[in-house]
Amino acid sequence: MHAPTPVARSMGWRTPAVVLLAGCLIALLGFGPRSSFGFFLTPMSNANGWGRDVFALAFAIQNLLWGIGQPLAGAIADRFGTVRVLSGGALLYAAGLALMSYSTTPTTLHITAGVLIGFGLSGCSFNLIVAAFGKLMPERWRMLSIGAGTAAGSFGQFLFAPFGVALITHTGWQNALMVFGALMLLVLPLSLALATPPATAKSGAEPTQSLSAALKEAFAHRSYVFLVLGFFTCGFQLAFITLHLPAYLIDRGLSAQVGGWTLAVIGLFNIVGCLSVGWLANRFPRRYLLSLNYFLRAVAITAFITLPASPAAALVFGAVMGLLWLSTVPPTSGLVTVMFGTRWLATLYGFVFFSHQVGGFLGAWMGGILYERTGSYDIVWWFAVLTGILSALINLPIVEKPVERPAVVAA
Repeated sequence: MHAPTPVARSMGWRTPAVVLLAGCLIALLGFGPRSSFGFFLTPMSNANGWGRDVFALAFAIQNLLWGIGQPLAGAIADRFGTVRVLSGGALLYAAGLALMSYSTTPTTLHITAGVLIGFGLSGCSFNLIVAAFGKLMPERWRMLSIGAGTAAGSFGQFLFAPFGVALITHTGWQNALMVFGALMLLVLPLSLALATPPATAKSGAEPTQSLSAALKEAFAHRSYVFLVLGFFTCGFQLAFITLHLPAYLIDRGLSAQVGGWTLAVIGLFNIVGCLSVGWLANRFPRRYLLSLNYFLRAVAITAFITLPASPAAALVFGAVMGLLWLSTVPPTSGLVTVMFGTRWLATLYGFVFFSHQVGGFLGAWMGGILYERTGSYDIVWWFAVLTGILSALINLPIVEKPVERPAVVAA
């Protein structure tokens, strides 16, 4: 069995509670602004004469580069520590938000909202927080803290969705983006609480293993590959709903405020979902929790798009999807830890998350492209149902036990 990584003997002021609070605040700030991007689609497109496909491509690029940058950010954090990665990501994120307000062409929008924010997210999103918790927290805190960190990201969605609508309504979308950018700078001091030791530090808890050996081991492991493939669906569904749900509800005759509160309800109920799954993941097989999550998403989406549109139906859909929204993260990261330990956790989870973001790229981009070509989101909704069913099936054969290592791997 992989021995759990012990917390440093003396962390001074960085008690588990302090680490948990700082990590949750960073996750809240990182996830909040991007979760409200759907409310900028209509005003920015109208102001610049764009179709929905232009903004959708920028959001798709953001998701893809977030995924591409995540393994690199994870490897740097695993090798050199977490603080510099979180700080660099926050600066890129803040710059992307601020400069996005000056974007008047599709190219500048794709650079700011796509490239800068995408790479910024890879350095300061909840994925690194989850990995830091896995390294810093005692075993009895670990799964609960991972659930809390993921839930904090959703609380950011709950806060920023109505906050973003209010800012856009009363100050304009440009000023709203500037406010969001300024708030991201708070990540810099908060990141100090999540400092992790560099890879050269000898803990003696786990055998030393090189990055190349860790990657070779992981991608030769069938259960890890299943986990990577299944997480594609999570990204596809989340990105599509985050970006296109507000416009979809307006198309069906509902107000922008209903869209704002629906995304807020998703964020609020995701707090319950993440904390509950973080608790359940210590008591039930994690592959079954993942499979059930994807199946219930498919059922919820089917009901939502076939029933008549109403504010009540939208809010109920938000509540159900909220319970399922990011509750895939605790069992997914937990499975990576069980299979491979914590030595390269941020890197290996980064590759799992890359699959998530490839799905996010396609969900956001397909939504915009197919809407412009067909005048409807129906094809994308049904594809989300199909991928949910497939992911429910692909997670079932995962084996929840440590990978067999015949000997210590030399660095």
